[in-house]
Amino acid sequence: MVLDAIYNYGVKDHMNARKLFYHKATRGDVIVEMVIWQLPENSVERPHSLKYRFFCGTAESCYVRYDNETGKGDHRHYGAQEEHYPFQSIERLVEDFRSDCVRLADWEW
Repeated sequence: MVLDAIYNYGVKDHMNARKLFYHKATRGDVIVEMVIWQLPENSVERPHSLKYRFFCGTAESCYVRYDNETGKGDHRHYGAQEEHYPFQSIERLVEDFRSDCVRLADWEW
């Protein structure tokens, strides 16, 4: 399942990370999940010292996902398409994700 692969990615890679935020909600079959971790140090790929994963979709399909997995940096997925995401701030990231959820899943915050 899509969610199992997304959930399990990166957890063991960042055991020293501290979870800063977690939110999960469902409406019908649509799931919205947001997770942000503070990493112990920054890196070239994560100069903001954050690891995050924001997901909106169903158990079978991804409508939109924002994450910054190792080797790819900050990026977002629209279904099967993937594109670079120009990270500016955590506030902007949340704002962009929420807008995508409204637009793609008719999600009401």
